[in-house]
Amino acid sequence: MTVLKQHDIMCIKINYNILGGKRRMDRPITTLFMLMSVDGKISTGASDNLDVDKDFPKIIGVKEGLHQYYEIEQTTDLWSLNSGRVQAKIGINAAGMPNKTPVSFVVIDNKHLKEHGIRYFCALSKQFVLVTSNKNHPAFEIEEDNLHIIYQNELSLEDVLTKLKSEYSCKRITIQTGGTLNGLFLREKLIDYIDIVIAPILIGGKDTSTLIDGKSLLSESELSKLGVLKLQECVILENSYLRLRYEVIH
Repeated sequence: MTVLKQHDIMCIKINYNILGGKRRMDRPITTLFMLMSVDGKISTGASDNLDVDKDFPKIIGVKEGLHQYYEIEQTTDLWSLNSGRVQAKIGINAAGMPNKTPVSFVVIDNKHLKEHGIRYFCALSKQFVLVTSNKNHPAFEIEEDNLHIIYQNELSLEDVLTKLKSEYSCKRITIQTGGTLNGLFLREKLIDYIDIVIAPILIGGKDTSTLIDGKSLLSESELSKLGVLKLQECVILENSYLRLRYEVIH
């Protein structure tokens, strides 16, 4: 049996921290920030016509405290990563043109954003970065000074984050995508922090999106793909809402 001395243990810890730190330094620090139900749903149903942003304001007992989520959202990072599908669901492709904000937006999209939706983000964003694997995406036909396109033959979230850090000086970014993309970030160990606001409602439905979706694990050998969390803060908000903040430790 090999016995490790204290010096050896310290070296292992130091090397581990250096490696972990190097990986994080190569990309922005990420926070998954989401609004969800008590049972973990981030949508009100399995249809694109149903969405918490559109439906929660209509529900008595939920709408009264909803403003707290949007107020917290205003304090998140100056870079925000979203998915085209989620943005299309909430009506970006037909929305009125917004005022400019200091936030830079990254949207991963192959087919959901139309020309209007792209121009919307250009008007809204300090910098707008579209990530796509679609050579015919309408963004290629648009010329705006703050529009940047990252084209990939196949989506690589790690490469996207690395480019955001090296080419756009993005140091921290808030992730607000759908359950499937959230699941990819989890499996690729690309989430550093979790910040969730829990609304006082149960939604149910096996096909309704949850905080983390995607492929299920099938064997014990895959347990390393789970995300183990350390609680940083639990805040009881008004109107029976909760805010939970975690660090992803591995």
